[in-house]
Amino acid sequence: MRILHILNHTNRLNGHVHAAVDLACAQAKLGHQVCVASGGGDFDALLGKYNVSTTFLDHERKPLKLLKSLWALRAHVRDWRPDIVHAHMMTSAVLSFPVCRLKGIPLITTVHNEFEKSAILMGLGTRVIAVSEAVGASMRRRGIPASKLRVVLNGTIGSARFEGRDRTPVKLSKPNILFVGGLHPRKGLPDLLEAFRITHDRHPDVHLYVAGGGPMEADYRQIAAETGCGDAITFVGALEDPFPYMLGADIFVLPSHADPAPLVLSEAREAGCAVIGTQVDGIPQLLEFGEAGILVPPCNPSALAEALSSLLADPERIRMWRGKSQFRIENMAIDRVARETMDVYLSAISGSFVTTSVMA
Repeated sequence: MRILHILNHTNRLNGHVHAAVDLACAQAKLGHQVCVASGGGDFDALLGKYNVSTTFLDHERKPLKLLKSLWALRAHVRDWRPDIVHAHMMTSAVLSFPVCRLKGIPLITTVHNEFEKSAILMGLGTRVIAVSEAVGASMRRRGIPASKLRVVLNGTIGSARFEGRDRTPVKLSKPNILFVGGLHPRKGLPDLLEAFRITHDRHPDVHLYVAGGGPMEADYRQIAAETGCGDAITFVGALEDPFPYMLGADIFVLPSHADPAPLVLSEAREAGCAVIGTQVDGIPQLLEFGEAGILVPPCNPSALAEALSSLLADPERIRMWRGKSQFRIENMAIDRVARETMDVYLSAISGSFVTTSVMA
C-alpha cells in the first residue's frame, strides 16, 4: 500500500510527531511504501533510514501560504499517487480534505489532542482514529459519527526511534520518584510538587526528579523551592531520551489534568517502573484500568501523596507494582498499532467514495 502521512513538522518533543514517525517507520518495515509530507525537522534522517520518503509541506497558518501548500499537496498526491492519506493535526486535515475528496482517496485523521477545540475538524476524515477509548467517546459527544470512529491505542515498544537507545540506568538517589513531561499546566506538576511536600514529611529520604521543559519551568522551580524540601527536588531539564532515567526510577508519576493517550506511560511501563497516573482521558486504559498502575483522582495532591506514601512505606509494594507494570505489556507495541491502523485503512478503502477529479 502507498501511504502518505501529513503532519505539521517532524521535530522532537511533540507527542503527535513521535506517534506519527513511529507509525510511518513501522509501516515501512512491513513493506508498505510510505511518505511523510511536513515542514521537516529532527526525524527526517530517521525516516530516510527506514526508507520513508519525505517532502516539504508548509503548515504555517497564513492564507497565502496555505493556498500554496494546498497546491503543492495536490501536485504531490497527483505524482506520488497514494492509496491512503493520513493527517495527524488540524491544519493537515484541512489541507488534505479537498485534495482527497477530489481525487477519491480515503482520508484518515488521528485525534491526538482531543482537548483542543479545533479537534472537531478531524471529523473531515473518511475514518477518524481516536488514540484511546476516552478520546473516542469525547469525539462522539462532539458529533463525530460512530460509523467513522475507530480506536487505536497508542504504543511505543519496538519503535524505530528507540533502536540502539542507551539502556544504562541513570544512578538516582534511592528511593525516588520521577516525572517526565512538558512543564505546562495540563500535566499537573504543581499537584505532584504539593504531594511530594506531604510525602517528604513522612519519608524524608525520598527524592523527586523532574524531566522536561516548557513555559512554566521558572514558576514550577519557584513552587518547588517554596515546598520546604527543595533540596530533594531536581529539575534535570528536557531530555532527548528520558528512558535511562526511567530505568533508574522507583516510582513514575503522571499527574495530568488532561492527556488523551500519553506515550510516556508506555515507556515507563517498558522500563519496569511502579506507575501512578491520574484517572483522566486515556491514562486508565494505558494502565489497564488499574491492573498495570495505580490510578488516583486528578487535581488531588492529598490522594496522590497517600498513594506515594503507601508505596514508600513498603518496598515490597514497589516491587509488586513494578511487576504489575508488565501486565499485557505486549499491547504497548508499535507493531500492534501498525496492524490496527492498517485495518482502519482497509475499512476506509472498502467503503471509500469515488469522484471525478477536476484536479487531475
